Amino acid sequence: MSVALVLVSHSTRLADGVAELTAEMAPDVVVRCAAGDVDGGLGTSLERVQEALDAALAGAASAVVLADLGSAVLTVESALEIDPDLTRRVRLVSAPFVEGAVAAAVTAQQGAQLEGVVAAAEDAARSIGPEPVYELVESSGAEGPPVAATGTQGEVVPEPGAPSSGAADEVSTVVEIRNPLGLHARPAAVVARSVADFGVPVTVEGADATSVLALMSLGTTAGQRVTVTARGEGADTAVALVTGLIEGGFGEA
Repeated sequence: MSVALVLVSHSTRLADGVAELTAEMAPDVVVRCAAGDVDGGLGTSLERVQEALDAALAGAASAVVLADLGSAVLTVESALEIDPDLTRRVRLVSAPFVEGAVAAAVTAQQGAQLEGVVAAAEDAARSIGPEPVYELVESSGAEGPPVAATGTQGEVVPEPGAPSSGAADEVSTVVEIRNPLGLHARPAAVVARSVADFGVPVTVEGADATSVLALMSLGTTAGQRVTVTARGEGADTAVALVTGLIEGGFGEA
């Protein structure tokens, strides 16, 4: 991978946890942590940041840095001021620590260059907003008439079947989520990595299939039906691939 990831945190456990998460979804991306103070407590260390940057750049052409709090940002900025040559290869991004790291790692795994990985991390902030990702529905336990299956946006969707064509270059199909937690982090990463090389736009319920966070934000669960759509040359193959992954349940069904 040409872009590495450096996680700068006050907490060793926080950084290690995020690193573990990114490794699950982007196994080929170099991830280095600079966490805790020199005595192993909560805090930041300029020396540890410098060591993490050196280690990251030893295995990649460039690096994206995420920091958990303001003082961690200041520590990274100090490291870059001490060695101005690093600024050509290192970008400190303003992004949510966990979501930004996931988005950056998956994008780097897809082969993006430095600016593309930076953009992915910064765009991750869009996944955090005032609206809840999941809507909890309380059941009264009373039996009632069957209701039509709905997509994540509440619209009625057709029964699953063979792919259908809308526009001349568009292919879409409806598929049922098989695994209990739907497109959570690991399955979303599998889908994102799988469609990245097709070179055609692919969506699941309108969400960009190359974006882990966009797929996760759908809040899908077992039994829900989603529409997979692709446009352009090779769209039918892309739709078939994503449909097969979802129907397979990602090994969790």
